Amino acid sequence: MKIWLDGKLQDAEDARVSVFDHGLTVGDGVFETLKATHGQAFAVTRHLDRLAVSARGLGLPEPDLDEVRRACDAVLEADPLPYGRLRITYTGGVSPLGSDRGTTGPTLVVALGGAKRRADSTAAVTVPWVRNERGALAGLKTTSYAENVMALARAHAQDATEAIFANTVGQLCEGTGSNVFVVLDGALHTPPLAAGCLAGITRALTAEWTGAQETELPLDVLERADEIFLTSTLRDVQAVDRLDGRTLPGAPGPVTAKAMRVFAERSAADPDPR
Repeated sequence: MKIWLDGKLQDAEDARVSVFDHGLTVGDGVFETLKATHGQAFAVTRHLDRLAVSARGLGLPEPDLDEVRRACDAVLEADPLPYGRLRITYTGGVSPLGSDRGTTGPTLVVALGGAKRRADSTAAVTVPWVRNERGALAGLKTTSYAENVMALARAHAQDATEAIFANTVGQLCEGTGSNVFVVLDGALHTPPLAAGCLAGITRALTAEWTGAQETELPLDVLERADEIFLTSTLRDVQAVDRLDGRTLPGAPGPVTAKAMRVFAERSAADPDPR
């Protein structure tokens, strides 16, 4: 297994990041996860554009996207897995202990690991914690994921694969690593970015390809939605068949099934949709 670090491919067992890296000590970093199939990553351009947006939002130096693309290509070529998770991590680099950044420049790591294809449907839970839609990290894909780790552990304890957050004003927001869509009276809705959710790549493509509406929704919409589904890089479009104590019989329902079909067809036809 090869990893891109310090501007070159390295054997995984030899690749080392400093214990003083700001991504490790204070979570000062951003990342992207891309779906990779037989050595080809999906939606690379959109993911790299979002990486740059997240870096700017965190105040990190602008990433060299040409280098990041070369790194992705090199890692994929070295190990073209049938199905995998390509991870780009970009941090504040070696820094003093504390919140101040150092002067050595950022760290870039690109790695590839195997992944399992998602089932057509899954269970999810809601959690009592909230996303801060007005926080400094709102909408940024940062490495500060401890909140997600806690929420996902709570989901796993209830035999679910995802946990769903409201925001500070009680609106439906997002999952730990997914966006949420609901079907109400046959119409497809998803929370707007102003609700504090991540601008998911799969979310954007699904909304564009299905005509879903961005709508401010209360969290309790999940109790009456006809259908619920999640979108993410590795889920694509995945129906929710159980939420907390509520079962959604027949999942995926007709609207979700159509969204799944449309996403599969469109993504297969264009591996880098702009």
